[in-house]
Amino acid sequence: MNIGYFHYPLPGNEPVKSYAPGSTEKKLLKKALVELKSVEHDIPAIIGGKEIRSGIKIKMRPPHELSHTLGYFHRSNKEQVESAIKAALMAKTSWERMNWENRASIFLKAADLLAGKYRYIMNASTMLGQSKNAYQAEIDSACELIDFLRFNVHYLSEIYRQQPISSPGMHNRLEYRSLEGFVLAITPFNFTAIGGNLPTSAALCGNVVVWKPADTQVFSAHIFMKILQEAGLPDGVINLVYANGPELGDICFGHLDFAGIHFTGSTAVFNQIWKHIGENIGKYRSYPRIVGETGGKDFVLVHREAEVDVVVTALARGAFEFQGQKCSAASRAYLPSNLAAKIKEKLIHVIQSMKVGGVEDFSNFVNAIIDERSFDKIKGYIDRASSDPAASILVGGKADKTIGYFIHPTLIETTDPGYATLKEEIFGPVLTIFVYDENKFEETMDLVDNTSNYALTGSVISTNRQAIELATERLRHSAGNFYVNDKPTGAVVGQQPFGGARGSGTNDKAGSILNLYRWLSARTIKETFDPPTGYEYPFLTEA
Repeated sequence: MNIGYFHYPLPGNEPVKSYAPGSTEKKLLKKALVELKSVEHDIPAIIGGKEIRSGIKIKMRPPHELSHTLGYFHRSNKEQVESAIKAALMAKTSWERMNWENRASIFLKAADLLAGKYRYIMNASTMLGQSKNAYQAEIDSACELIDFLRFNVHYLSEIYRQQPISSPGMHNRLEYRSLEGFVLAITPFNFTAIGGNLPTSAALCGNVVVWKPADTQVFSAHIFMKILQEAGLPDGVINLVYANGPELGDICFGHLDFAGIHFTGSTAVFNQIWKHIGENIGKYRSYPRIVGETGGKDFVLVHREAEVDVVVTALARGAFEFQGQKCSAASRAYLPSNLAAKIKEKLIHVIQSMKVGGVEDFSNFVNAIIDERSFDKIKGYIDRASSDPAASILVGGKADKTIGYFIHPTLIETTDPGYATLKEEIFGPVLTIFVYDENKFEETMDLVDNTSNYALTGSVISTNRQAIELATERLRHSAGNFYVNDKPTGAVVGQQPFGGARGSGTNDKAGSILNLYRWLSARTIKETFDPPTGYEYPFLTEA
């Protein structure tokens, strides 16, 4: 039983290592890359703490080096998904009754293991499996995941401290229960940190979880799961499966004890999930929590009074880091006519200087697209733009999947404000610019707001404070994360809680206290010390 009140202070963000020439971290990361490539990995599901191999083996290859086999993971079948739910529900009672500071200690230990012993292995697995360069892996699979684990403990301690007032003669208290049932976490390929946060944030709150990562993120997900086990996570609290999406959905969304979903992925898939849950709403023990972060068509709006170099840097980094495979990536830019020529000239020069290639050469800024399906989709947009009179490719456009899924950073200019690449999510290294009349800033804000159904991230770049204030107010609902004089990517846990609305999700802000409330169910307890013994009230007596 508890014999004290436990509070965890606000942590600092995990420092980002630079991987500069000659640095210790660069040597250790290169060593980890060699070690992970030296063997073929056999990756099982982990259900109830046990390694489960179905025998249905799916090959894993680095997107940038298709000739190399990293290993195989075992596709989870229907029976294994059902076993994962059963294992989660069996673990639920003891897990939710565990004193919360002991739950917290598991995830804090995992953060320390990740920050030290496993930092370079985790980063290397992300680089090889997801084709991230060293810096992108460091800020994702090391720093952001460490921050999620540490900050969530602090935020939950803040929630637990919140208590109602009590009148004389009584005491009121509020307890925060876990949800009744299991939580399904479905995580994407593009961020190892999201892959780790979606199951652990729910589990920290006392929930049990079935976790399905994207096939292209299995390598790093497996390593993180082993870290959680080493940190002391009890068997069955998080169960890692590699099932086909539709089969997983049929089983989980049809289950009496389905309590919620923590999702990051495409808007179309999330819409289908919501529909599936709605069709089964009468089956559940309670109304499921539906939390999702989905797509984006993120904008950069440049004012006529802006610094050209600031704009160019924001666009180059915002659009092309991790090949534009971020839901927050700059995908459409609106340039004023007075600055457009200078911005385009400098941006083309910067893009031409970007090296494209594998992750083991640290001089490569751009690496490979995640898989062939994504490659073909992105190349399709580029091919259409190359022959469309309403668009022109200013630089890039080269795509080759002979060695790996490489698409060079591509800059498209269009004269059509409703052009497809200004509206539709591409999820690749493609930036589309539209040049507007420098005197029509307010009308252009209407374009920004109405062109796309998404509302995840966006930025305004200007040296004019009135323009910044105007854009911040006018674009209030256009982005859940809004940036001033910066790229629209790079949200940091504890600094910029992340999430958007409209077609971009439920805006439950990963990396903040808001997200954790979604995995808790409050109960109020009132105790009266001197209870009344008769029903009469004074007003019943006539004078």
